[in-house]
Amino acid sequence: MEDGTNFTYMNSLGGDWAADPTQPFLPGGKAQSWSPRVGADEWTWGENVARGVNLGGWLVTEPFIVPSLYEKYVNNSQNITVLDEWTLSLAMSSDLASEMKHHYETFITEQDFAEIAAAGLNWVRIPIGFWAIEAINDEPFLVGTSWTYFLKAIQWARKYGIRIYLDLHALPGSQNGWNHSGKSRDLFGNGVMGIANAQRTLTYLRILVEFISQDQYRDVVPVLGIVNEILWGTIGETSVQSFYYAAYDTIRQSTGIGSGSGPYIAIHEGFQGVSSGFLSGADRLALDQHPLVRTFCHLAGFIEWAIATNRSSKAFGITLGGEFSTAINDCGLWLNGIGPGSSNPECPMWDDWASYNASTIASLQQVTLATMDALQNFFFWTWKIGNSTVLGTSSSPLWHYKLGLQQGWVPSDPRDAVGHCESVLSSSEIFDGSYPVTATGGVRTEDSFIKMIGTVLPAQTSSHVFPPPSLAPSFDGTQMTLLPTYTPTGTVKTLFAPSFTSAPSASVGTGWNNTADTSSAYVPVAGCSYPDSWDAVNTSLPTTPCTG
Repeated sequence: MEDGTNFTYMNSLGGDWAADPTQPFLPGGKAQSWSPRVGADEWTWGENVARGVNLGGWLVTEPFIVPSLYEKYVNNSQNITVLDEWTLSLAMSSDLASEMKHHYETFITEQDFAEIAAAGLNWVRIPIGFWAIEAINDEPFLVGTSWTYFLKAIQWARKYGIRIYLDLHALPGSQNGWNHSGKSRDLFGNGVMGIANAQRTLTYLRILVEFISQDQYRDVVPVLGIVNEILWGTIGETSVQSFYYAAYDTIRQSTGIGSGSGPYIAIHEGFQGVSSGFLSGADRLALDQHPLVRTFCHLAGFIEWAIATNRSSKAFGITLGGEFSTAINDCGLWLNGIGPGSSNPECPMWDDWASYNASTIASLQQVTLATMDALQNFFFWTWKIGNSTVLGTSSSPLWHYKLGLQQGWVPSDPRDAVGHCESVLSSSEIFDGSYPVTATGGVRTEDSFIKMIGTVLPAQTSSHVFPPPSLAPSFDGTQMTLLPTYTPTGTVKTLFAPSFTSAPSASVGTGWNNTADTSSAYVPVAGCSYPDSWDAVNTSLPTTPCTG
């Protein structure tokens, strides 16, 4: 590996690795005998099955996943209450760059990718924060360094035959107010800065999609998630759907439409359940669900998931289980947050994973298998949980795929889950692998008035305008004209490419795939003052619009 250490790659499932340091963009490895080789074989939804894990806590930190990183700064000389990556960054102060670089460098390495492939998995979902691109005003995040490590992830994934679902996990203003959005506070798309936060995010999505659509990276990163776990009920259906359509349109304006034109676009269902009517006819739009097993503990619940997933796959298109775990409770150090107001039950029995008996392990494995089978194309949350310096071991074991693999509540071959729910599913609910044609980039011919590829039906586009006609908590009508907005007149940033010591002249791309995409970036209007975009829910509405 880069740090000079060695490991032996052992894959009993027919996988191999492939890499030539002098030609870094050649076809890569094959995760298992049944998974398509990256860069040589096409991934076909409906034939190939995504069995994946999240690399949570790596490029967007979470206290319960990387407790030791937070434990070091819980008590700090500045008396900062550490709750999330924002406050952690403040507490780290002048050590921010060195601390975060060490974390990125050590928490996930090349060996993890090798072990993920050997575990029978062929995808990873990688959460990333907008600060991989930039931070503005007083946002304290370390800018750009996480992107360096995402570039490493692309090369490791290529080498071991793994594909990446890149998820924009943290948006300006926070899309849910939870610590894994960067800051536990305000809500993106909500309050006085709601429109401006959304506009800023649209620019970031363009930047990401232009990079991953380049020939050098597109085969490794075929899916882009536009937002993680948006708080639908608070932000409101109108605003969420307005932003989703704006993001879809922004991305497809950059990439074009049809198979091979940019990545699949994944939208989160906002914990509303999977559905089939949104943006009918959209080009390669995937639906991401994050069901929680803690809401029930009986077979019927898994069957409900399976039926809903099958129905969504038939009517909507690619339907993913972007996050799930084996957890049947809320037990785990800082699982429900850190700091004042967090509710974390004490569960010594569940934290003492080394003492689980065979019956407990067998029962937990049934939970894992049932969920995998119900969700079909799945991503377990998460690959690993770091050790706590206080506990001397890891907590939250039922969220820890690697530990579950070692201890037995996660199967050594995830294909063992296939058919787990079949005995109680009616034959009419089985999904045969045939998605709606535009869901996989094909041409829709059944609509005589539309012959284009992946064209959203006009009734859908007219009902999801951006900016939306109203905004939570209570803005509508003429009030909407008073909300602060950004202007699309700025210079667009591009993301930097990797460099290769053994291939200094390798064509790594410019960071921008479509030279015809010349639209400007959303930036603040010169001469206008803006309220804090992270604390704007209770900010008063301006009395006059600012034109700069």
